[in-house]
Amino acid sequence: MRILAVAGRVLTQIRRDHRTLAMLLVLPCLLISLLWWMFQDLPGAAFDRFGPGLLALFPFTVMFLVTSVTTLRERSSGTLERLLSMPMGKLDFLLGYALAFGAIAAVQSALAVAVSVGLLGLGANGPVWLLGVVAIVDAVLGTALGLFVSAFAATEFQAVQFMPLVVIPQILLCGLFVDRGSMPSVLEAVSNVLPLSYAVDAMQELVGAADQSVVWGDVGVVLGFALAGLALGAATLRRRTA
Repeated sequence: MRILAVAGRVLTQIRRDHRTLAMLLVLPCLLISLLWWMFQDLPGAAFDRFGPGLLALFPFTVMFLVTSVTTLRERSSGTLERLLSMPMGKLDFLLGYALAFGAIAAVQSALAVAVSVGLLGLGANGPVWLLGVVAIVDAVLGTALGLFVSAFAATEFQAVQFMPLVVIPQILLCGLFVDRGSMPSVLEAVSNVLPLSYAVDAMQELVGAADQSVVWGDVGVVLGFALAGLALGAATLRRRTA
């Protein structure tokens, strides 16, 4: 019940914040549409090559940014301290946040997949609903990492500064721009331990050979990283900003 109460509170706040809601639900669709427009006149199926990776990248990035800033705001305003003075543990707080943002991620991913497949013509050899599942798990990963890194930031600006450290290296090494097997061995080894790589692999598999066992294996890896991020977030979460 405590987890549901936290999730309900977060969803109520976001529903009232129209700008954040637009960023969560509309921005990924707009960015995917913009990139489709960029690739439209290029020879070959350029969007089919990059589109699956973008479906993994945008939910992860947007949820990381919004979650890290929102959690820091809760702590700096004293709300987190008041909540944790009640019979509620840190894990209850984080799971409530994960549940709320997971629900938002489900809507976000459904919209992004619908736009990509239904309107922009992204080819999918595997089931379309599985594209949504991968996008949701990836968004939950962004939420978990955002909750984790927010413990190390004192201001919202510092929370945003974690993006070059946590998000951008994963974008560069996930295989979206260069096949991971073609990278130098050191970079390939680093890529193999970054969770976004497996989310992109799952998306690309669904528009390629569509081996669902491979996809579910990648989803399991991403989900494992998300659970580890939540556990680390519970261990490092502070009541107040020093």
